[in-house]
Amino acid sequence: MRLRIGRVRKLKSASGQSLVETAIMVPLLLMFILNAINFGYFFFVAVNLAAAPRSGVEYSILGFATPGYLSLPAPGGTTTTTSVSYLTLNDMTGALANGGNAKVQVCTSYSGVSGSGSSQTSNCTQYNSSPTYEPAPDPEAPNFVLNRVDVTYQFTPLIPGTPFNIVLLASPICSTTSGVTCTFHRQASMRVMN
Repeated sequence: MRLRIGRVRKLKSASGQSLVETAIMVPLLLMFILNAINFGYFFFVAVNLAAAPRSGVEYSILGFATPGYLSLPAPGGTTTTTSVSYLTLNDMTGALANGGNAKVQVCTSYSGVSGSGSSQTSNCTQYNSSPTYEPAPDPEAPNFVLNRVDVTYQFTPLIPGTPFNIVLLASPICSTTSGVTCTFHRQASMRVMN
């Protein structure tokens, strides 16, 4: 009889231990899961921002290309459906929150070229208050000129709060100035015959 009473007392004290362990582990587990969700969103944004300028710069070179006719598109405005900036912004609009508000710079030979000889570059136009980025000359200028599309996009993670963004804050593009925000800048360049 004494053995049974001793076992019951040991079982009661062990059940309290598991509650304490659970209370300690749940916040750590939640922090890990929420960091993983925010990192997944960060990766999703990065993939979409890599594709948008690449599509835009390819469109700036090919335009309305058909076998018998080449018509290069204008760099903007952002509401003209046949412009490079419109295509670039619409690539982000469906996937990203406020993708249409991203800052875009389009450098295209359609807008003319500046410089001469081997230092010739495409002229640039900014949309949505984009910062100015200096395009590089093509290594084979003046025969070729580089077209370039730059996209600058700022976002806040899905789950706010510094503890849930520890992984993101390790990245140099994220800061905690007014909450956690990350600012991406992606660019793509392709050459076009001058």
